[in-house]
Amino acid sequence: MVFSYNRLWKLLIDKKMTKTQLKDAAKLSNSSLARISKNNNVTTDILNRICKTLECELEDIVEYIPENK
Repeated sequence: MVFSYNRLWKLLIDKKMTKTQLKDAAKLSNSSLARISKNNNVTTDILNRICKTLECELEDIVEYIPENK
């Protein structure tokens, strides 16, 4: 299974927020932000902090893409 965080980047643009601002506001580590940038897995705690910071739902920042596509 593959997760895409393209929705997160679009949401940040809509909110006029940079990745660094998100990292600071959600208290993310550099490595967590790097993992998200590479569409790698992160913990649900990290996703929860992002959703709280951006006041959004999980489906607003993550999309599941089946591997057969």
